[in-house]
Amino acid sequence: MAMRLLGKKLGMTQIFEEGGVLTPVTIIELGPNYVVQKKEEPKEGYCALQLGFSPVRAKRLTKPRLGHLAKAGLEGLRFLRESRLPRAEAEPYKPGDTITVEYFAVGDSVDVTGHSKGRGMAGVVKRHGMHGPLSLSHGAHEAMRHGGSIGSSATPARVFKGKRMPGRLGNDQRTLQNLRVVAIRPEENLLMVKGAVPGPNGRLVIVAKSIKRQG
Repeated sequence: MAMRLLGKKLGMTQIFEEGGVLTPVTIIELGPNYVVQKKEEPKEGYCALQLGFSPVRAKRLTKPRLGHLAKAGLEGLRFLRESRLPRAEAEPYKPGDTITVEYFAVGDSVDVTGHSKGRGMAGVVKRHGMHGPLSLSHGAHEAMRHGGSIGSSATPARVFKGKRMPGRLGNDQRTLQNLRVVAIRPEENLLMVKGAVPGPNGRLVIVAKSIKRQG
């Protein structure tokens, strides 16, 4: 269990670290996150903080959502997510508190979760990297990017489950683990992590301190 802060992927760039090392980084607008609700064991049976992110006009939210936010003294927030935490870690926070990007420090190892880019319906060449026919001559007829034969006849007389076939590609939740925090800009709420993170620019991402630490 770890604090999971909400942010928005802004894009990629590269920065020079000490020693002149050029490092590719993903820029994440991380917060500020607001504590909307605090759940405790006597009532809910577990400890957790519900965090909100990304201010939005009240007219874009339902009245139940606005009433829920108003209990914490907050206005419109687009995203709400829950983080289960040990009781000792959740104890200092109360509804209405703000958690900023300074929750992390340069050098920290983080896990970033997002939804990969949706590619829609895709064939076997794009979805699974199949090569297609070896030759387009000598009788290759309308099979340029097809999967070809997918099963036998009498035995086993069926197609095995898990067969690589055409289908929906992307738009799946993915987590990249142990990304190093390269830089932080608290005045702009920016977190820079080494490498790429899932999803298109502008998409919601969730950042937490790594559970499976390297080394």
